[in-house]
Amino acid sequence: MNSQDPQAPAFAGTVLNSYISPDPLSEATRAAADRKIALSHILHYEYGVPRQALLKALEEYYQCTSIEYDERLPIPPELLLNLPEAQMVAEGWFPVLKDVDGGIVVAAIDPNSTGLRKAVAQTFGPVNYEFRVTLSEDIVWFAQDYLNAPPGKLIGTERTNLAFWRNTMAQWRTRLACYRTDLAKARTALAGGRTGLGLTILADTLWRSNKFNISSWVIIGVLVVGILLILFNSLTYLHVRRSRIKPPRDQTLVEVTAATLTFLENFHFSVETDNTATRPSKDTMLARLGDFLYDYCTIIYPVPASRERTHLARERNLLAAQRTIASCYRTIYARARTGLAFIRTGVYIISISIVLMNYFGLGINTPFDLILIISGTLMIVDGLLWYLPVRKEQAELPRSRSSALGA
Repeated sequence: MNSQDPQAPAFAGTVLNSYISPDPLSEATRAAADRKIALSHILHYEYGVPRQALLKALEEYYQCTSIEYDERLPIPPELLLNLPEAQMVAEGWFPVLKDVDGGIVVAAIDPNSTGLRKAVAQTFGPVNYEFRVTLSEDIVWFAQDYLNAPPGKLIGTERTNLAFWRNTMAQWRTRLACYRTDLAKARTALAGGRTGLGLTILADTLWRSNKFNISSWVIIGVLVVGILLILFNSLTYLHVRRSRIKPPRDQTLVEVTAATLTFLENFHFSVETDNTATRPSKDTMLARLGDFLYDYCTIIYPVPASRERTHLARERNLLAAQRTIASCYRTIYARARTGLAFIRTGVYIISISIVLMNYFGLGINTPFDLILIISGTLMIVDGLLWYLPVRKEQAELPRSRSSALGA
């Protein structure tokens, strides 16, 4: 067996018999000794022995509980202060938990080692210890993830939290997309309603002009089709119009978007640029949120790999924040487009009604013209209710983060 690998004897037991026979195990042991790497690494990556089987063999050999590396493990920051990283990796141990009584749980590749226990006691003093066996590569992962950032800024936990915030922003963007879909449905219904109004006005004009030799039944048919289109699309529009009570309004959209960006204060650091102090403050909250983004940046270091993954996670979150703000802008401007569509339709209806009254004069169909004028006025008022709150937002979208940092 490899005398330099304290875990090598553990893998000669009966636990691994169903995964590897004695001869390949002897070959792997010799290869580990020649290449000066852990036997568990070769068994897992080259011979396909599951990690759980390796850990079970270690549990049986050392007669203690095993533990695996987990980036979400909330290691108390006080356990990470002034730890000798290189020494810990060389000796094969790492503190992972602390119980309510002050006892410390230590992951170790050789829990029975007297020298290891002495090193732990010298580091943390006279407290109760519980040693749990782990694979040698897990010790390296613990050290890389938890000792390459200041205590309180734990790398593994940070990546998990960043993933949580990305999901939060994605869920909010999905809701904004559903809101935009409702607005598009309202505009589509409005276009169908305009078609119905056009057919209705056409039938009325043909009926009143008497200049074309068209059957009365044809005119009535056109009128019925127009009325049916108006009714059908009005139901769709009214459904969307009533649903405005449920989705958040403009200010709420911006406030919730701002709430999804609060992670920046905990996981990113602010950077001062040449124009930070002189940059004018925008008039609206959403525009200020856009400016808020490019006060934050992420620097990607080449090593260690775990640290780089965290910086990449931060970068993804910052890009997700930009998409979230852009999605909020798109939703607000979708509301504006919907309002403008209502206003256009109202102006169209009023204009046609005035032309009809002016051309044909007052008569039996005048009440129909007045109804059209009232309907158009109501649509203009409704459109203004959709459009005016959005008009307060600045038309200029925030610049992208790359251009902002390069300015």
